[in-house]
Amino acid sequence: MCTLEKRGDIFHLTLTGDDEHRFHPDTITSVLSLLEQAKSQSTKGSVLITTGHGKFFSNGFDLAWAQSAGHGAIERMHQMVKSFKPVLAALLDLPMPTIAALNGHAAASGLMFALSHDYVFMRKDRGVLYMSEVDIGLPVPDYFSALVVAKVGSGIARRELLLSGKKLKGEDAVALGIVDSAAHDSAEGVVEATVSLGQSLAAKKWNGEVYASIRRSLYPELCRMLELTANNLATHNL
Repeated sequence: MCTLEKRGDIFHLTLTGDDEHRFHPDTITSVLSLLEQAKSQSTKGSVLITTGHGKFFSNGFDLAWAQSAGHGAIERMHQMVKSFKPVLAALLDLPMPTIAALNGHAAASGLMFALSHDYVFMRKDRGVLYMSEVDIGLPVPDYFSALVVAKVGSGIARRELLLSGKKLKGEDAVALGIVDSAAHDSAEGVVEATVSLGQSLAAKKWNGEVYASIRRSLYPELCRMLELTANNLATHNL
């Protein structure tokens, strides 16, 4: 499902297996637990890199699981939307730089998971970004929209991401300012590039709580949506 490994200063969070890495409630619980583990073990100079195995980084929520409930499908969707919010909050609150190394496609909540990192790297040979909600007739959760507004600076880029149903390749995503880099020919190449960045960030030995505090201050509306309230923030600054 997913693993966390610490090599030197860098935590490696990996979505394992060759499936689509969809966010089932069990997956959400597992990812959140590993992020909490990384937080508890963080020191000055810690960095998180998140990647996956196979063709997909993550293809979003487990819609098949929701639909298998028949008339209970909407309730299951609401369950996943609600339980996923703390995952994005944990990334925004993590006391270290975070980097997403996209090994393949990132769609819907999988793309939101990626954008919750400080840096996003893609491959140039494979993988698209895709917000499928407009195509399949599902509303976008309010905190997803807040994340896009916070992380994607251009109104045109937001439109292309949320209102066009386009599958954006790496070069297009870089041009729109959605990701930082798409110059890598393989999953291994993406990870190598992010490890290089991670090592340079780790060498700065920043205070992680200060780093997280500055990050949160950049996205006040998103933090409000994710329920990272003033009380939460005050706790970190004591």
